[in-house]
Order: sequence, then C-alpha cells, then structure tokens
Amino acid sequence: MRFRAKIVDVACLNHFSRVVNTIAKLAKTCALRLTVDNLYFIVCDKVANGGVSMWCELCQGNFFDEFQMEGVAAEHNEIYLELVPENLSRALKTAQSAKAVKIKLTNKHCPCLRVAVELPSLSSSSRIVTHDIPVGVIPRRLWSDFREPSVPDFDVSIYLPVLKTMKSVVERMKNLSNFIVIEANLSGEMNLKIETDLVSVTTHFTDLGNPPWASEDGCQSSAQGRDLESMAEARIDIKRLQQLLAGQQVNPTKALCNIVNKRMVHFILLHEDVSLQYFIPALA
Repeated sequence: MRFRAKIVDVACLNHFSRVVNTIAKLAKTCALRLTVDNLYFIVCDKVANGGVSMWCELCQGNFFDEFQMEGVAAEHNEIYLELVPENLSRALKTAQSAKAVKIKLTNKHCPCLRVAVELPSLSSSSRIVTHDIPVGVIPRRLWSDFREPSVPDFDVSIYLPVLKTMKSVVERMKNLSNFIVIEANLSGEMNLKIETDLVSVTTHFTDLGNPPWASEDGCQSSAQGRDLESMAEARIDIKRLQQLLAGQQVNPTKALCNIVNKRMVHFILLHEDVSLQYFIPALA
C-alpha cells in the first residue's frame, strides 16, 4: 500500500487548502478515500441516528502535479484512511507561499500522512517543513460503510440563494432558536422559518429556480405530479446548517438543496472540480 503526491501550482495548492478547510469545519474526523483518479472526504454518521453525512469528491488531476498510489490489492486498488481534517488543514496553512508540497503515506511508528512543505529561501538550498499527521488505516471489511450515499427520493429540489445572504440570515436566527425549518416548493420559492413560543420569524426567497432532475430510467423523483405551490419542509438543527454555511470556502458555481418532506435535507455544492454533498436529518 503506497501513496505519494505533489502539488507545485500555487492556485491548485490554495484551492486544495480551501477544500480541506471546509471539511475541517464540518467534521472532527473523516475518512479519506484514495483511488487512482479521485480523492474523497467522507463522513458517514448514520442519518437515521440523527447524524449528518458528507461526501466530498475531488478529481486528483485538477490539483496534483504528481499522484501515485498502490491500493491494498490489485483488484481493490484503493486506500481508506481515517484522519482529523483539522490536522491536515493546519499543515497546509504553512504552505501559503510554498514552492511545492509533497504528501506521502509513511509508517515509522504508526501510519502517517507526511506533508513536506518546500518553502522558498534566500540561499540556494530550500527549507523544508514536514508535518506528520497520524492516520488510521481502515480495513477492507469496513469499506462498505463508506459508500456514496444515494440521493434520496426527494419531494422538492431547489437552487439555493446566494450563500453569503443565507449565512447572515441563519446566523441571526441562530440567536433565537436551536431549530430552523427549511421549506421550498417547485415554483422556486424557499422559506427559512424560526418558530418559538415567543417569536416567529420567516425569511422568504423567490425566483430561485428548480433543477431539472431526471433519474437514470428517465422518470422523475417523487416531485413528479406534485402541486407546484405546495411546500415540502424539514425541521433541522440550526447549528448543522450554520456549520455548512460558515465553513464554506469552496465558492460553488452551483448550490442546491433537496428536501425529503419531514425527513431530510440534502445539500449539493458544486465547483468545477469539487462536489460536496451534505445530508442533515430532520427532527420531529
């Protein structure tokens, strides 16, 4: 099992650093899945037990100048590691002005991701700062726990408003309640609502647009045949939503939200070479 990679391009390095930062804001620990073409950051708390799930997919060719890996076996050419994303995020922070960053899977006393940051120096020799980030190797029998979550059979899918706007609304509402209701319909309308014994606050968004979904067999989700005006809603933990909006550094070109009525909200943030899915279960 071997892995080594190198980033030389500054823009790619900063972009990768922003993605890892976002993940670090969303999860204390996560799985890092490495394949020949992609990297995945995965959190699989069982949504049924009230946990959030996350699936972030990066195409390695858009970030790395070199990328070599050998998985656990020829027919299972993948590596699954468990790590604390905050540690990786910290290591990359030292790489803001680096000439190159090398990442390698090592095993001195325990398995580690070694991040070697080559910094420019005035002399001819360059300075190298290394960070050893402890990781756990996830055995093959547990890989199935980290499959891509399936997109739920949603009632409404809608594009999100400008995330900065949404973030400031949610931050104000967070002071009033621990819960927020997200509701939307197929006419491009979405409401964020707080209801407590003392106060009821609603923010309305209109003309957001609804994505044209068609599943593989050409039939629509349960949104099909649904009254365009009727709202699907989910009441969720406002901290989870705020975390997603506050940690957001991917600057998605598209952001959308699927609502399974009273069961779950599924967010999808898309950037050219990164896709982030985030599932928040509804509360009764």
